[in-house]
Amino acid sequence: MTNDTADARIELTIPAEYAGTRLDKTLAELLPDYSRSRLKQWLTGGDLTVDGGSPAPKTAVAGGEIVCLAVPDEPHDAEVEPERIALDIIHEDDSILVLNKPAGLVMHPGAGNRDGTLQNALVAHDASLAALPRAGIVHRLDKDTSGILVVAKTFAAHKQLVEDLAERTVKREYEAVAVGVMTAGGHVDAPIDRHPVDRKKMAVREAGRDAVTHYRVITRYRAHTHIRCQLETGRTHQIRVHLAYVRYPLLGDQVYGRRLSVPKDSGDAFAAVLRGFRRQALHAATLGLTHPATGEAMQWSAPRPADFEHLLAALADDAADHRR
Repeated sequence: MTNDTADARIELTIPAEYAGTRLDKTLAELLPDYSRSRLKQWLTGGDLTVDGGSPAPKTAVAGGEIVCLAVPDEPHDAEVEPERIALDIIHEDDSILVLNKPAGLVMHPGAGNRDGTLQNALVAHDASLAALPRAGIVHRLDKDTSGILVVAKTFAAHKQLVEDLAERTVKREYEAVAVGVMTAGGHVDAPIDRHPVDRKKMAVREAGRDAVTHYRVITRYRAHTHIRCQLETGRTHQIRVHLAYVRYPLLGDQVYGRRLSVPKDSGDAFAAVLRGFRRQALHAATLGLTHPATGEAMQWSAPRPADFEHLLAALADDAADHRR
């Protein structure tokens, strides 16, 4: 096997012991740095050839075939312009990058957000990330959610992290402020899918994908609860949808939340803090994973942003004022 890293070209010969095995399975075993779906895509597109051709993935191999792969840049990522946007990097090595995303930063370009995104910033930070799907982003935080996330820096790391996320071995804990006073922690096990009417929203639906969120109480206030949430699955808007479903929506959630209600006898300053918190009160606090290259168990935490800390302080002061 030869691997010209400068040109991202790989050439190998299929060993004789694979005779009779499906091509897609053979390629997945011989090229473990890449997912089977990506290899199939490259085979269909001509970036990966077998004896100079593009046989069907289900073809049985004979052994001895020459496999050539010219790893392509991702077309949509090649169009993403690098932008010098400050990144709060917690950890970086040859395989992964862990960072603390501020609220308000969009993950990647899309309709209405062609620039100014995390993906633009990542390509500027390391130009080689343009070759990876979405510059190595393997999981998402909503625009107005702050906190910690991991980015893959190689195809091998990307493949492994995607698999780990699917197998639920990545630990993700969030802090949130919910509207209402919870009596105890619990969990929500309810499938999530697109909303049947508003396609920009998600909803609990019987035919949706399985989704499980665990939550526990950190502090109770007069009309709110500071909680910690742990994800088993990673569905779009999962925590926001699940907590709204059990009637404890996140404070400030403009999509799934209730109309703002200020507790009775609130001071003007406290009421102003509640009215001024215009994003979902959700922060990705802790990330734990197995390093995709070394196999080492690693964990990081991201401090709460200033607006979240200010909100918690205001909630505590209000609770103290009404205990007197």
